[in-house]
Amino acid sequence: MSVREKFEFDLKNLRDKLIEIGSLTEVALNKSIDALENQNIEKALHIIEDDYRVDDLDEEINDLAILLIAKQQPVATDLRRIIVAIKISSDIERMADFAVNIAKSTIRIGPEPLVKPIETIKKMHKIATEMLSLSIKAFNEEDVVLAKKVADMDDQVDDLYGEGMKDILMLMESKPQYLEQLTQLAFVCRYIERTADHATNISESIMYLVKGKRYDLNT
Repeated sequence: MSVREKFEFDLKNLRDKLIEIGSLTEVALNKSIDALENQNIEKALHIIEDDYRVDDLDEEINDLAILLIAKQQPVATDLRRIIVAIKISSDIERMADFAVNIAKSTIRIGPEPLVKPIETIKKMHKIATEMLSLSIKAFNEEDVVLAKKVADMDDQVDDLYGEGMKDILMLMESKPQYLEQLTQLAFVCRYIERTADHATNISESIMYLVKGKRYDLNT
C-alpha cells in the first residue's frame, strides 16, 4: 500500500467513525424523548450509562485526526477534511450530551404525571434529529445543497421552541404546583434547540470543507 493509499484508507476510517458517532447519537436522542414521553426511568438510566461509547469514539476521532496531520502533513482540501472531522465530532458529542441531559430531566420528573402532552417537544425533537441525520449524510457526500437545507430547518425548531416556552410559562402561572416538572420541560426544550444549533454548525463545517470559506448559517 502506497503512502497515498494508506492516507486515503485512514481518511475513510475517520469518515466511518464520524458516521458511527452520528448514528449512536441519533439513537440516544430518540431513546431520550421516548423515555421522557413514557416516563421510563430505566431507559433514561441506560442512556446515561451508554454515553461513554460516544465519548470514546470522539476521542478516537481526535486521536486519528491528530495522527494524520502529524504523519502525513496534509494540505488544502485534505487538511480541511481532517480539521472538519474534529469539529463535527465535537458537535455530535455535544448532541449526545443533550440526550443525556434529557434523560436526567426525565429522572428528575419521575413518575409524576406530565402536566400536558409533549407534542411541541416531540415535533422539535423530530426535526432536530432529522437535521443530525441529514448533516451526517451531507458530510459523507460533501453535499453543500443538503447542508444548506439542514441549516434552513433550524428556523422551524426555533419557532417551535418559542411556542413551547410560551406554553410552559403560561402553565407555570396557572399550575404552580407543577413548577419543578415544567422547569425540567423548559430545559428539555432548550436541549433540543441547542441540538439543532449544533446540526447547523455541522452544515457550516461542510460549507467550509467544500468551499474553503466560512459561512454563518445560524442567523
